[in-house]
Amino acid sequence: MIRHCVFVKFRADVAAEERAAIHADLEALRKVIDGMDTVLFSANVSPEPFARGFSHGFTVDFRDASARDAYLVHEAHQRAGARLVAALDGGTDGLMVIDLDLTKK
Repeated sequence: MIRHCVFVKFRADVAAEERAAIHADLEALRKVIDGMDTVLFSANVSPEPFARGFSHGFTVDFRDASARDAYLVHEAHQRAGARLVAALDGGTDGLMVIDLDLTKK
């Protein structure tokens, strides 16, 4: 399983309703991308001082790397991703993505 971890810095003027709509767009991708499983969203709740301005995050679990790869190039993901980036402080500078391979070895 691949866990796609995305951390974001929303612009201060992005309302909670817009953040929720962006999350809904990303969640809806599960219906059109085979192998895309759990999608979870949250504000950062860590008491540690290491967030570096990343205020929110989400994870997407994929069956395997090929499902993740299909998601990355899917036109619905491209649209949802563009909406997300448009809401971020500095565009892609307000974005950090890390993929973890959680396959048992």
